[in-house]
Amino acid sequence: TTPEALFWLLLTGEIPTAAQAQSITDELNSRASLPQFVVDLIDRCPNTLHPMSQFSLAVNALQHDSQFAKAYHAGINRKDYWDPVFEDSLDLLAKLPLVASRIYRNVFKDGKHGSVDASVDYSQNFANLLGFAENTEFADLMRLYLVIHSDHEGGNVSAHTTHLVGSALSDPYLSFAAGLNGLAGPLHGLANQEVLRWIIKMQEDIGTDTPTEDQIRDYCWATLNSGRVVPGYGHAVLRKTDPRYMAQREFAEKYLPEDKLFKTVSALYKIVPGVLTEHGKTKNPWPNVDAHSGVLLRHYGLVEQDFYTVLFGVSRAFGVLSQLIWDRALGFSIERPKSLTTESIRAMFEKK
Repeated sequence: TTPEALFWLLLTGEIPTAAQAQSITDELNSRASLPQFVVDLIDRCPNTLHPMSQFSLAVNALQHDSQFAKAYHAGINRKDYWDPVFEDSLDLLAKLPLVASRIYRNVFKDGKHGSVDASVDYSQNFANLLGFAENTEFADLMRLYLVIHSDHEGGNVSAHTTHLVGSALSDPYLSFAAGLNGLAGPLHGLANQEVLRWIIKMQEDIGTDTPTEDQIRDYCWATLNSGRVVPGYGHAVLRKTDPRYMAQREFAEKYLPEDKLFKTVSALYKIVPGVLTEHGKTKNPWPNVDAHSGVLLRHYGLVEQDFYTVLFGVSRAFGVLSQLIWDRALGFSIERPKSLTTESIRAMFEKK
C-alpha cells in the first residue's frame, strides 16, 4: 500500500480503489512546491542546527499561506472549518518531502536538490529527492515506512500534541509543528536510533558483527543487570509482537536476508522475549516498531541517524493531519486539562 491510500482510508473509512489512491497522488504532486522565502530560510540554517529544528522551523514558516488562518480571519462559519483545514493538510503533506529532503541534502550531502516528478507516487518522489532515485527497493521501503509510522491515535506525544494545539483552532501548520517538537524529544522520536546504537555497540563490545545466540543472550542479561533496558522491546499498549515490526521483518526477509545486522535483529527476536520473561519486570516482552526500522534504513545507505526523526515526522503527518480534519468536521471543542490542588492530591493518596 501507499501513504496516499492510507490517507484516503483515514479520511473516509474505506479502502480506496487504485484510481482513488492515484487521485490523492495527483493532488499532492500538483501542490508540491515551496515558497522561495522558505527555501531561503532552510538554506540559511547552519548545518549544526539539528534537522528536526530546521523541519519545525520550515513548517512554521509555511503557515504564511494557511487557508484556514485566512478563512478564520474572514469569519468562516464553524461548520465549514474542516474545508480549509483539509486544504491546508493537503498542501502541507505535498510540501513535506521537499522540506525534509532539502534539509537532508544541505546537512549531509552536497546541497544539490531535485524536483517532484508528477508521473510517480509520493514515496518514489521522496526517495528521488533524498538521492535514492536509482534504488527501487528504497522507494518500496519508503512506502512501508511512511505507512506504518503514521499513527494517528492520541496515545503518544506527537499525535496528542497536534490534536491539543489544533483544538485551540491553530491551523494545521502550527499544530503539526508543535507535534514535531514533541517528536524531537528523545523519549519519543529517538527510539529507533537507540535500538540501532545498542545493536552496533553490542557487536563492538562482543567483537564480531555475527554474534552467536549465547553471546546475544549474555549481553542482554548484562544490559538488564546494569539497570538499563533492551531498547525496542515492550509497548505501552500492545501485549504481543507489534504488527509493524512484522511488516518490516517480512520486508527484510524478502530484500536483505543476508544482511548481518538483520541477522542479529532476527536473533534478538528469538532471544529477547525469553530473557525479558525470565527477568520478570516487563509486561510485554515482544518487539515494537522501533526494533527494526533503523536497520533497514542503514542497509540502503541512509546512515545519518539525526535525520531518522525527520522521516518519522513526514510519516506521522498522514495520521495526525487526517485526525485534525476530523476534529474540525466533528466540531470538537478546545481541550482543557483538569487541574488539581495540593489538597486534592493529598486526599487522593490518603485514600490509598
